[in-house]
Amino acid sequence: MNEKLYLEDEENLGTQTEENYEQVYCRPNTLTDVPFHYCPGCGHSVVHKVLMEVVEEIGIQEEIIGVAPVGCSVFAYHYMNIDMQEAAHGRASAVATGIKRVLPEKYVFSYQGDGDLAAIGTAETIHTVNRGENILMVFINNGIYGMTGGQMAPTTLPGMVTSTSPYGRDVSMVGNPIKIADLLCLLPGAYYVTRQAVHNPNAVRKLKKAFMKAFEYQKQKKGTCFIEVVSNCPSGWKMTPVETIKYLEEKMFPAYPLGDLKVPKN
Repeated sequence: MNEKLYLEDEENLGTQTEENYEQVYCRPNTLTDVPFHYCPGCGHSVVHKVLMEVVEEIGIQEEIIGVAPVGCSVFAYHYMNIDMQEAAHGRASAVATGIKRVLPEKYVFSYQGDGDLAAIGTAETIHTVNRGENILMVFINNGIYGMTGGQMAPTTLPGMVTSTSPYGRDVSMVGNPIKIADLLCLLPGAYYVTRQAVHNPNAVRKLKKAFMKAFEYQKQKKGTCFIEVVSNCPSGWKMTPVETIKYLEEKMFPAYPLGDLKVPKN
């Protein structure tokens, strides 16, 4: 930079006012004013931000209740400035069902990881969707038990190394990964099922649109909406955040293709 211009900029720093700047982003009021504690590069914080942006934009902060069970998702109530209810491990969709039935005019969602929703909570997940409970289920799939030590999860890819599969997932021993969203599409109660991600800006925009649709369908009492977010786990995968993005693109997305799996016919 030209030295004269640089000095002039230095002199003007103290005279700048808000009118000189255009605000391009601010934290939504639906997020508490505390730092996220998630591991650097983790997708949870981005999903939290997008979900709460949607809640603020459609004006339902006082009309929504979230349910978070055990796992990394258990801390969601520290960050989401809305009514939240903690559930036992795997039971979030059952708790969300009870809340929705007692308070049918409220917007209700569960926020669950793969070890929770697709393992200990498999039965609750399937029966909730089969009944067509009018809730949104948010499913974070990072292929691992992120919070409890990086163990193999139902979504762990064949050959993927975890703390309990140090030589990689052996399909002959433990079977293939469960594509839970694909299974739920077969159930008549599933109204809207989609698989999204947050690894780049375009993916974030698509996830935001999915949240918008899901809440609109819930308002219309259409049935269960299920949004899977294929994410990363730098700590559990033993990779840098940048390396996890490459792994997502090369390994996770081919196994869990992004896009809508079941959409309304009309």
